[in-house]
Amino acid sequence: MGRALVGGLIQNGLAASQISVVENHTETAAKLKDDFKLSVFSSLELAQQTLLATDVVMLAIKPQDFRQAAQALGELFKSNSSQDKSLFISIAAGINLSSMSAWLQSQRCIRAMPNTPALISKGITGLCANQSVSSSDKTVAETICGSVGKVVWVKDENQIDAITALSGSGPAYVFAFLEALQAAGEKIGLDAKTSRELAYETLLGGALLAHQSADSASALREKVTSKGGTTAAALQVLKEKSWQAILEEAIASAAKRSQAISQEFGNPKNN
Repeated sequence: MGRALVGGLIQNGLAASQISVVENHTETAAKLKDDFKLSVFSSLELAQQTLLATDVVMLAIKPQDFRQAAQALGELFKSNSSQDKSLFISIAAGINLSSMSAWLQSQRCIRAMPNTPALISKGITGLCANQSVSSSDKTVAETICGSVGKVVWVKDENQIDAITALSGSGPAYVFAFLEALQAAGEKIGLDAKTSRELAYETLLGGALLAHQSADSASALREKVTSKGGTTAAALQVLKEKSWQAILEEAIASAAKRSQAISQEFGNPKNN
């Protein structure tokens, strides 16, 4: 996801010289440097002077590694009397704003939840900020995340768990549906290539039509469902299998897991 943001920013006009990355994985660091021609540091210590001079620090870190990295950053900025001189934006799942602020020793913290379509600049990111974050800081965060898609703001941080479950994990549900749709096509006689093309183009076309239409998804569904027809027969099976309830349960489970990650990795009391 960090790579997607870098690519989006550069594609939208930010110079590579204005972006620096800290990445301790050798292969990943080399690929970032080769692909984007930007500065890549293997540790916070080596990036110290660059970090202290930066306006925005984006934390694209796994939840289990977040606390250690954030605490190190907090001490670095504190030791140089640089607290609150940089805006911190986290895209780590489950790490809440209170934990970010405590570990980074800063109130200029924004929590973001993007999704993988950001890789093709078709993502959507949910954002939530500390109350002390300025409107100009919010604009900066919106510009960064908007470089790879659309953004939505929420005031209640608890809603980030819902965003994580719906749009953050959402592409995986789409991919699973595509798998099933293609497999179903093959099962009723289509070859793999044809079934794949039909499934992918149908999903893409349907999503674009829904997005561009003034009608609701429900209204669009009704328009293609003739009484006693083929679509009605298929939808009846889905209804009998309670597919909507299953999906709702799945998304609720994802939201619950996001909350659990917050308790597991994002509680400052666990220091």
